[in-house]
Amino acid sequence: MKFTLSITADSLHFQFPLRHQKIQVPVQKFSSRISLKSQGLTNSVRTSPDESDGPATSAPLPILIRKSGRVSQYFWDGTYLRLVCAEREASLSCSDFGNGFCKLLQLCCLSVRDFFIPHKVSENYMGYVKWKLLHRVFSSALQVLATQAMFRAIGIGYSRSLPSAAALNWVLKDGLGRLSRCIYTASLASAFDTNLKRVRFTTSVLFTMSIGVELLTPVFPQHFLLLASVANIAKQISLACYLATGSAVHRSFAIAENLGEVSAKAQIQTVCFDNLGLLLAAILNVLLKNSERLQPGLPFIVYPIFSAIDLLGIYQALKHIHLQTLTKDRLEMIINKWIQCGVVPSPAEVSQEEGIGFLFINGRKVWPIRIGCLEPHNQLPRLSMLTMRDLTKKDFYFVCMEMCCRGFKRTSQLGLLLCVREGASTSNITMGLLQACYIRKSLISWKEIKAPFDTLDSLQWDWLQVIEDSRQWAKSNLNPLTEQMLKLGWAVRNVLLSTNEQVRYSFVDDQRSL
Repeated sequence: MKFTLSITADSLHFQFPLRHQKIQVPVQKFSSRISLKSQGLTNSVRTSPDESDGPATSAPLPILIRKSGRVSQYFWDGTYLRLVCAEREASLSCSDFGNGFCKLLQLCCLSVRDFFIPHKVSENYMGYVKWKLLHRVFSSALQVLATQAMFRAIGIGYSRSLPSAAALNWVLKDGLGRLSRCIYTASLASAFDTNLKRVRFTTSVLFTMSIGVELLTPVFPQHFLLLASVANIAKQISLACYLATGSAVHRSFAIAENLGEVSAKAQIQTVCFDNLGLLLAAILNVLLKNSERLQPGLPFIVYPIFSAIDLLGIYQALKHIHLQTLTKDRLEMIINKWIQCGVVPSPAEVSQEEGIGFLFINGRKVWPIRIGCLEPHNQLPRLSMLTMRDLTKKDFYFVCMEMCCRGFKRTSQLGLLLCVREGASTSNITMGLLQACYIRKSLISWKEIKAPFDTLDSLQWDWLQVIEDSRQWAKSNLNPLTEQMLKLGWAVRNVLLSTNEQVRYSFVDDQRSL
């Protein structure tokens, strides 16, 4: 049944130009399907201090407030403006105890989620956190067991322990590890951007192997310094990779430019998950406390199991990381999809296609494309000469053929080389790779390419025609390709290249003018 709520302008203490004009607000009678909290548990705002309490009638207002995962709605009861938590209809059928327990459980879940998870992240973030939990817990448990083994190796807890010798050995092995960490970081600086997943998984395997080496120190206590130094070198290398790639991983999840929040939550997750691993190791030690025979062999029993779970966790977590930055390989995948279907794949699709790339197992490609400089022993003399001779001051790159060696057998294979000029922009690199991919598509249909190596020079005029056709095609497709990449969230401002891919050429006149 409808009723009318009258609110005078004076009672709201607002100054209106009209005198005591009443405002008629038709309001639906409050439905019994929505339960209100008691006055002491709700947030209320008194609109008029002089107004007496009226009848207990409430009317919902079309305003919802979302805060910390909870949804609340404003209600007007004639005297107060109340903010009431919206409840599901199904909760009304539960008993008071069950309803309260459900509310408490829901509140706890929301609090835990707010504590660990940032407010605005990509959809794949939860999958990443689940596998990170598995990885960190078992990795932390292994580290605790390895530290116990090293303490036994240097005699801590035994009457024959020599604290001074133990301290000296510990300092030496830490010093060697930090020195190796500096050397590794300096030599692989660009690889952290171009091959992030592969480098991170490889160093994770190295970290797991280092724990196995530490477990061997009680078996060979006379070689403690050697084993501990080797293990610590591997650990420091893994730590350097983890720190160097952490910001890129967090940025891939920060869809609202909340990189600081994502990084802070990642630290909270790491601390809590590591503590769970410490608890797991403590439980195992307590269970085997009275068994002197099994306790020394405990690390060797759990090491293969925990290591497998640890590597599975980091592998699956890396698969949930969808990087939006462009590298040569990712840009090539995007262009290939563009040539075949006329669409740009999303970061998730490219992430699934590129995988982890562990041990450089990516299969053998037809006409592989490389970015760099032309090596004298890989060149096709006449075709390379013709390509360079036709360059002008307006050109910021050129594409030519080369002979490259691939695989462990170092078998020769024809490929394409993209040489980039000093001062080339990101659009020049994108256009050059776009042209190279189009050339590859044309060359696949050439049956003459299968002929002996010296017959390639006879194809010089066809090659020059392919170069010109592919350049025109790349110019016409550059802008549509870039626009679609921007819509899908790709970072098109830069193309991340490795050290060898950053080599540039310049004209002789350019060097003389410097």
